[in-house]
Amino acid sequence: MQKQLLAAGLLTIASQAMAETPVLTVLTYDSFTSEWGPGPAIEAAFEATCACDLQFVPAGDGAALLARIQLEGKTSDADIVLGLDTSLIAAATATQLFAPHGKNPTTTLPVDFTDPTFLPFDWGWFAFVHDKTRLPDPPKSFKALAASDLRIVIQDPRSSTPGLGLLLWVKAAHGDQAATLWQDLSDNIVTVTPGWSEAYGLFLEGEADMVLSYTTSPAYHLVAESDDTKAAALFDEGHYMQIEVAGKLAATDQPALADQFLDFMLTDAFQSAIPQTNWMYPAVTPAAGLPDGFDTFRPTKSLLLTPGEAQAARDAALAEWQAALSR
Repeated sequence: MQKQLLAAGLLTIASQAMAETPVLTVLTYDSFTSEWGPGPAIEAAFEATCACDLQFVPAGDGAALLARIQLEGKTSDADIVLGLDTSLIAAATATQLFAPHGKNPTTTLPVDFTDPTFLPFDWGWFAFVHDKTRLPDPPKSFKALAASDLRIVIQDPRSSTPGLGLLLWVKAAHGDQAATLWQDLSDNIVTVTPGWSEAYGLFLEGEADMVLSYTTSPAYHLVAESDDTKAAALFDEGHYMQIEVAGKLAATDQPALADQFLDFMLTDAFQSAIPQTNWMYPAVTPAAGLPDGFDTFRPTKSLLLTPGEAQAARDAALAEWQAALSR
């Protein structure tokens, strides 16, 4: 009887301890939480400092995060959303579901970026990646790509931040000629995938000559696989930048813990995990620097619309894209 009572008491104590451990829920995109993404290392590093349970919840690709939060509203279980970008900030702010962060961070971003609600955690340039052994002389502009018979895979701008970034890239580079360019490009598009992972997988399987990704994607193959056959085609028009951000939900029941995570996000412990797991430029350059190959494909011209400009351009750009692909 005494042993049974002791066991029951220990079980009760353990249950109470588990119940008292605060849980921080971070909604993010699928690749962030994968075993090869930054999620596992960041979870371990933050839990070592917070006496909490950090839980990353995957929700598709980047643009799908906003759609989920808009659907769930104040009933969302998430405390933080990590993985929106500058093309979605205006729409996310308009939901009034996010709280100001009240911070004044120092970053190494190549452009000025400040926002009262969202903090940056990484950035990169969009680019079309190809295999040098199969395509030794890639096109050097959107027009050259459209004039070729090359097969490309892109992502859906309604669910994917790279997909939306491509629309804004074309719009920023070609303005009023964007609709015509999409019509010319439509014959090159093999398929449109919901997210980045699916598109990149098709490219690696040989289903396309080029895939929409990032200038840093070849660095993954170089560092992780000792494979230098992948390259990013540099376009004369310049390359559109993506700055990925995180924000705290106003309805969180762990506001102090959420603030602690946002502070942690810009420390070396978090930022040093980004280059070789998310394969993006960190918002703050780590003390150890960047891996080999990160600056092999560095555009000479950067394109970036402000969050307000991106929001204003989105509907027209999406309509042009849909019209071209429905021909």
